[in-house]
Amino acid sequence: MLKRIKQRKERKIKRVRKNLFGTQERPRLTVFKSLNHIYAQIIDDTQGKTLAAASTLSKEIVDEIANAKTNIEKSKIVGNLIAKNAIENKIEKVVFDRGINKYHGRVQAIAEGAREGGLKF
Repeated sequence: MLKRIKQRKERKIKRVRKNLFGTQERPRLTVFKSLNHIYAQIIDDTQGKTLAAASTLSKEIVDEIANAKTNIEKSKIVGNLIAKNAIENKIEKVVFDRGINKYHGRVQAIAEGAREGGLKF
């Protein structure tokens, strides 16, 4: 049973990722969410390097996360932080990789927060 679930998850990842590729000019903004936290990374696939990262565990936003009431608010804060980190690294345009998640809820909030922070998709 668990093997089948893992295979289904891998198929979904491949289906989304086959159309996305991060270059140096336009890296990939990928989102991973667990039950308690949400993570965002900006990845250059040509070099295989992470250029910027942010999560609900980031030390810069501990106070803001503590004051946020919902997970969607926390995700928007993480989106703003990843945009700030990207702009510090001179990255303005990205390709959004939602992973296996639907563009809804926390994933959508990260995208909106990143757009508010100045990233262009």
